Amino acid sequence: MDADILVLQASYTNPTHADAIRLVLNHYALDPMGGGEPLSADVLHNLPDELAKRPHAFSVLAFVGGEPAGLVNCFEGFSTFACRPLVNVHDVSVVDKFRGLGLSQKMLQKVEDIARQRGCCKITLEVLEGNAVAQASYGKFGFAAGMFDPAHGRMLFWTKAL
Repeated sequence: MDADILVLQASYTNPTHADAIRLVLNHYALDPMGGGEPLSADVLHNLPDELAKRPHAFSVLAFVGGEPAGLVNCFEGFSTFACRPLVNVHDVSVVDKFRGLGLSQKMLQKVEDIARQRGCCKITLEVLEGNAVAQASYGKFGFAAGMFDPAHGRMLFWTKAL
C-alpha cells in the first residue's frame, strides 16, 4: 500500500490541494475530537486563501490512491530562549477509512523535515487529554509532555476565546 501513499507539502493555490484541505479538515471537525460539528461554508471556502496569506503557515497532505487521506496544519513561531524558529502543529487529521496505514507518522516526518530545513529548534503541539489514540501516535513519533523542570510540573495549554 505504501506505493499508493503520497505525502507532500500543500500548495494553497493548487485547487486539488485546497479541496483536500477543506475535505480533511471538515472530516476532523465532524469527529468528536474535533468538536463534532461541520465547519461553516464560509470557513471552508476561505481557508486556503487565508492560509496562503500567512507566510509562516504550511500544511502537509497525505493522499492514498489519489484520495485525500490526511492533513497536518502548521504555523511557524519563535522560541525566545533558543532564539530560533519553532513549528506548532495545529491540526492533525486522518480520514477514518485510511487509519492504520501510518499516515500520521509519515505526515509528522514531513513536518519534521520542513522544520529542520527552516532551522527550527522544536516542534510543538496540543492534544486533548481524552484522545489516547493521538497521544499514542505522538508518543511513538517522539513527542512528550512539555516540561522544563519536573519540580515545576508539565506545561499546560490555556486559551481565551475572543
